[in-house]
Amino acid sequence: MTIPGHRHERVAEEILHELGIMVAGELKDPRIAGLVTVTEVRVTPDLKHARVFVSVIGNEAEQKSTIRGLAAAVGYIRHELTERIQLRRAPEIHFILDHSEEYSQRIEELLRQTRKPAS
Repeated sequence: MTIPGHRHERVAEEILHELGIMVAGELKDPRIAGLVTVTEVRVTPDLKHARVFVSVIGNEAEQKSTIRGLAAAVGYIRHELTERIQLRRAPEIHFILDHSEEYSQRIEELLRQTRKPAS
């Protein structure tokens, strides 16, 4: 028995898993370059919209190019999701560049600097 109010969270987890597989090897767009990782997926409770947070290792131009490539492939991605997850209708997908890894690295660097003894 499942809790009725958490279906969107389960769907988000499935989308995260399937998008990770797609980004790793199925999407052939040359704009999707560098190391791309799907970090989080948030689906609205009505299952109509999904925000997909993507981390891209590379410079700013590569990051923007990757987001454009993913946005161009959204039709294929939605079609595949309806078949793989067996949804009647896939949510509208919005790709968002995730800067949390860069942010956490910056915090770690600042913490390391404060731990160094003053010479």
